Amino acid sequence: MRLHPLVTLLAPHYAIDDCKVAGFDISKGTMVLINTWSIGRDPKLWDSPEEFLPERFLGKETDMLGSNFALLPFGLGRRRCPGYNLGLKMVRTTLANLLHGFEYKLAEDVCLEEMYGLTTHPKKPLVVVMEPTLASHLY
Repeated sequence: MRLHPLVTLLAPHYAIDDCKVAGFDISKGTMVLINTWSIGRDPKLWDSPEEFLPERFLGKETDMLGSNFALLPFGLGRRRCPGYNLGLKMVRTTLANLLHGFEYKLAEDVCLEEMYGLTTHPKKPLVVVMEPTLASHLY
């Protein structure tokens, strides 16, 4: 979610007051677009930002709701993804069932190149061969 966010730019926000952010003057009413892709790769916020190191989150309280602004996979504030709670529950349950019931092998090398647009998706699809590990009468 940090290295390959689903959406590159969050929903637009508007400045409700004149303010100064990172040395820039932002006038009241200005539309602000937040680039989560660049935040997730910012070397000021992340050690080795281009590397996939899931252990960097072990033992840390990581808030995905936007309180520290370094990790914003679901947006923040009132414009946060409305399916956040349901999505996390469904992904966890589905992933647990898939990991429990199947063994996986890659059919080809993984390509981490991305295509950019309103959403970010892989340039080449991931091809995985799934082999059942449970007895067939359990299906």
